[in-house]
Amino acid sequence: MLQQPTAATPAEPLESLSFPDMHEVEAVLSPQDVNKGLAQADPLTRHPRVSSIVLCVVFGLLMLAASAGVWWLGVRTMDGQSYEDIVWSKFDAALPGWLAPVVHVFAISAVVITVSVIMGAIAFAVLIVRKRWLSIAQLAVFGGLCFAAAELLKPLLPRPYLINLESNPNNSAPSGHVILAAAASVMLLCAVPRVLRALVAVIGWAYTVLVGLSVIAAQWHRPTDVIMALLIVGGLALLALATTFASGMDEPGTRVSSASVQIVGSVMLTIGVLGILYGAYIIWQIQPGLAMSAEWTNAGAYVSTALLTAAVSALVLGITLAMRQLTASPLTKLGLVGAPPAPPKR
Repeated sequence: MLQQPTAATPAEPLESLSFPDMHEVEAVLSPQDVNKGLAQADPLTRHPRVSSIVLCVVFGLLMLAASAGVWWLGVRTMDGQSYEDIVWSKFDAALPGWLAPVVHVFAISAVVITVSVIMGAIAFAVLIVRKRWLSIAQLAVFGGLCFAAAELLKPLLPRPYLINLESNPNNSAPSGHVILAAAASVMLLCAVPRVLRALVAVIGWAYTVLVGLSVIAAQWHRPTDVIMALLIVGGLALLALATTFASGMDEPGTRVSSASVQIVGSVMLTIGVLGILYGAYIIWQIQPGLAMSAEWTNAGAYVSTALLTAAVSALVLGITLAMRQLTASPLTKLGLVGAPPAPPKR
């Protein structure tokens, strides 16, 4: 008689795999241990790419060198002093009717100081909320260097007597108000999260341009003072970004490319480069008449001053926007995905 086969006993279900959440991981590992492990797996979670750091240093030094070159051309040459005196004497009268009232608002020193201080305070408040402690130190040093440049360079730099001037013969470079406005804009740009960087760059550009035009229209400063101040801030900002690491960067898992940064940064850099080239071309065209302060050079001097102020400001904010994104969010697998899951508990 055939024996009836016994029913197979069901196999015990395998233990389902589960991954602990971040709270459970943090209960076992400290944030320092997690960061150390991430840094060993992918160093770009803790510091930017070497190429980004090199670019920041190179572009920063180039801007500082350009600021010295602008000062030399505007102060140490007869054509430069004549150009500046033409702009200083009649720039306010040459402003368009729609622009003059806006520019005159920022010719009030208290307005520039108040707006800049508010922007700086917002920047540090954002960093505190985001717990970006290294960025706080980074921007504090940057602000201190900008303040030192504004206060120390003006009495130290000479201004030789080359031609008779209507303006004050004493040195006025660089512009402290423009340094303050540009530095506040850069600090806010470097403090906000990725989604706001492009917007802040545009706002900072508009604010810096208005302050730059206002100090010329109010006859506080000459064109060289404004351009030099913008380049000093841009150079110091890029050198500061070269020191970005650890908590000064975006957190792993939040790093993605930004369409707004790419579009706005590209547009600002294009405007900056082309505007500088065209402004330099206008100055080259009127250069033969500068030594005699010819009347026909006036319009070209006014247009080139406004154009160069807007273009250099766009270049400074545009390159700062691009390099901030590169140093804060180097795209890597760990940077995009975040911390790897911990092994399952047995």
